[in-house]
Amino acid sequence: MNESDVVRALAALAQEVRLRVFRALVVAGEEGLTPGALAERLEIAPNTLSFHLKELTHAGLISQERQGRNLIYRAAYPAMNALLAYLTENCCQGAPCLPETAASCRC
Repeated sequence: MNESDVVRALAALAQEVRLRVFRALVVAGEEGLTPGALAERLEIAPNTLSFHLKELTHAGLISQERQGRNLIYRAAYPAMNALLAYLTENCCQGAPCLPETAASCRC
């Protein structure tokens, strides 16, 4: 993940609704959620949710897949793990301070 990708991802997450949406999708796991389920769960108006889903998709933090008549949104775990790795790469003066698994998700 390069610096511009990190800035784009952090900018996308630096908004309350988008952070809540991303966290809900992380909790949902590989099954993902439909926009309707997300809107109901987070009590967000559908048109507002649509805007925020687009921003998160553009940042590469979530993906969408059409299943029949529904769109399913999922957290992009590789992007999330790359962001976490970038942020923690040089912590503790470059010395490893966390187990390898602590900085990434095995999803």
